[in-house]
Parts: sequence; structure tokens; C-alpha cells
Amino acid sequence: MLFLDVLGPGGPYRSRRQETVLDLVGDPVAALSLAPPLYVTRAMKALRRAPVMPLDARIAALAEAGRAFATQRVAGQTAQEYQRTVSAATGIPITTVRGATDGIARATEQIHHSVRNARPAGAVGSWRDPLTRGGRAVWTRRGEVFAVHAAGNHPAVHQGWLDAVALGYRVAVRPSRREPFTPHRLVTALREAGFGNDRIALLTTDHHTADDILRHADLAMVYGGADVIRKYAGDPRILPQGPGRSKVLITAETDWEPVLDTLVESVSSGGGVGCVNATGVLVEGDPTPVAAALAERLAALPSLPASEDRAVLPVMPIGPARRWEEGLRQRAAGTRAWLGADGIVDDLGDGSAVLRPAVHQLDSPFAEQLGMFPCAWVAPWDRAAGIRPLRDTLVLTAVTTDADLIDALVAEPTIANVYVGDHPTPWMAPGLPHDGHLAEFLMRTKTVLR
Repeated sequence: MLFLDVLGPGGPYRSRRQETVLDLVGDPVAALSLAPPLYVTRAMKALRRAPVMPLDARIAALAEAGRAFATQRVAGQTAQEYQRTVSAATGIPITTVRGATDGIARATEQIHHSVRNARPAGAVGSWRDPLTRGGRAVWTRRGEVFAVHAAGNHPAVHQGWLDAVALGYRVAVRPSRREPFTPHRLVTALREAGFGNDRIALLTTDHHTADDILRHADLAMVYGGADVIRKYAGDPRILPQGPGRSKVLITAETDWEPVLDTLVESVSSGGGVGCVNATGVLVEGDPTPVAAALAERLAALPSLPASEDRAVLPVMPIGPARRWEEGLRQRAAGTRAWLGADGIVDDLGDGSAVLRPAVHQLDSPFAEQLGMFPCAWVAPWDRAAGIRPLRDTLVLTAVTTDADLIDALVAEPTIANVYVGDHPTPWMAPGLPHDGHLAEFLMRTKTVLR
């Protein structure tokens, strides 16, 4: 049993109220302390009082923390033990967890590059810069305390708030109670690298107390589904992070067969659980051959326990897996099933099950199912449909040579990223925006004249 304490301004805090985190077969893995409301209030006030570390010290400490996170014993676990724990508790394939571990380390190594890329080219980072003597835009924080309500679908989501640390924010992370292991390890590593107890906190809470964290923060980022997006859409202090609904578009002047590997990778890479995994494939012309070929390739993926090195599909407790299956069956009524018609649950016989891929063909690019998890929906598309079916997309891979269409896709405000050609939707690189640069939300420019 691990004890995942709250990490507050006074150090680790083991509360009376705890939850037990279970693995996929129902065995206890960790005791998770929950912070009471008064503790949260005091912790947020302590973050506000904490002095800002100098920039160079922050950058160096982040890199040190990333190395420790990926390679050293932190919070009582080696990196390998941590990875096995995450996989056992969440069903994310172990290779995906390892990749996320390395990705977080790379992100901390290149964090200065990342935040510098987000700064306007005409702005400087400090009023002390000599250029301010003639008047200059200075990049400054919009607040001092940043809160994160983190997701638990993938360890790599915790790369998302590291920019705030680099920019000098004091940060409070409320972890997912499904996967608290990654933020607990990362916050511990950051504290040990020099940020201390009063500049970054891990505040595990129930849903009621979670709103207290947001109320005491200047700015916040919140992960969740459509209900979360609706709840916080009108609050300018909160940046909601919803479903990705990533898609692939293949136009008629291109050949789909050479990009079949990219389609498979877009749908299934990393266990298929990320916001950047494609859930919609739109084809100009007849989508039937694409759906058939995609289904054939996805059907060949093995059903294995998440801890095995060859595992590529997510694993869930059998009960939730059956509920996912029933939800998909209802959602897919009236569509043409190429894969998953007989179900998507592959029982491993130990209380857990592999959640297998499904491929369904739609009759229209405007079908409401397009982009919904957990399925690859293949639909026809034509020029008359335009870009409307492609809106509200985190990553769009556009396999096309039509420059006018690319212009329209890049200009569309609700499409966050456009990959032109044979590039899988999960492709990412440090220093490039994911859903915009987080710094666009955290920072502003102001003129300083000396």
C-alpha cells in the first residue's frame, strides 16, 4: 500500500479522511488522503504569500525535477515501480506510461524554449531589459496563483501545467482520484528540486471542496467532459479542457492506402485514450474501403494485460467496461458496424477486461456520433459540407493538396491544430502549442517606458 498524502505548505499531510485506490482487479493500491476545506483555504493563501523564484532558478529546478521524475526514486518509488503502479491502477498500457514518463522529462528539459516560443516576438521578459528605456512591451503574469483540476486518462496531461511553474506562478494541482500517482510524484520531485512546499501543492479533495481551490486561485485550468465545458465556459478566469474529438480528413485527390498506417496510429496510439487520438475519419467519396481497411488493422491488435510490453489497448474493470460497451451500442444504433458489432469487451478472466477498438460507418458528416469516444467513426465528406463537420477539433490531420481548403481549416477558430499530409494526430513536440500555448491564457503584455 502506498500512502499518497496531501502535499501542502507544511509538507506531507495525512488526513483522517482517506480513499482507497484500487487496481483493475479490485485490490487496494494506495490510501489517498483528502484535504478538508479549511486546509485547502490555508494552503491557497500560503501559495499566494510565497515569493517568486528567479527565472533561472525555476528553469534549472524544473529540469532537475524532470530527471528525477523519470529516473530516480521519488516518494518511495523507483521510476519502474511508479510506472507499474499507474498501469495496474488505470489499465493504461505500460509502454504508454513509460513514453509519458520520458515525455514529461523532455518537457522539463526544454521548458525555457517552450515558454519563450509563446512570448510575442516584440516583447521582453522583464522591465529591467535595456530596451524598455525607449518603451517596450513587457510580458507579465495575469495573476500569481494557478490551479489545475487534472484529468486521469493519461499521465502526459501533467505536462500541461508545467509552463505555469516556469512562468513563476505558484501552482495548486487537484489530481484525479483515478490516477493521482503521476501528479504526486511530479509535485514531490519539483519540491525536492527547489520549489519547496509553499510554491507548489497537491490538494486532493472531494468534488465539493474542489471548487474552493478554484475560488482562491487567480486563474485555473479544468479538465472534463461536455458538462465541465458548459459549467465553466462563462468564467474568464478558467480555461476548460474538454474532449479532443480529433479527426482525419482525406480528400478525393489523395490516395488513402499510403496513409493507412497513419490512420491506425491516429486511432490507437497510446492505447487510444488521449485527447489527440482520432475518433472521426472523414473521406471525400466512398468511405467504405477506408472503414473496412481500418477495421481489419485494428482487429489484429492483441488483447493483453496492461502490464505486458506488447499491450497496446486499455484495460478496465469488467463492470465499467460493460457499461462503456452498452453506451457504445446505444450510440451506434443505425450505423454500419465494421468492428465491434459483437461487443468491445474482451474479458481477461481476473475481473478486468480489454476495451477493444470499434469502427462504425456513418451516412453523413453531420451525424451526431462523429468524434465521440470510444469509437472510430468513418463518414463521407464533400465540398458542400465544408468545414462545419470539422469544427470543435483538437487535432485535424488533413490529407489533401487543396490550398484553399487548408486556408479555411487553419483559419477556423475551433480547430486547434492542423497537420497537413501524412502525420498522425497524436504527434506533438515541446515548444509547440497543444490547445494554444497555455501562456496565452496566463500572460499579457504591458508597455514599460523608462
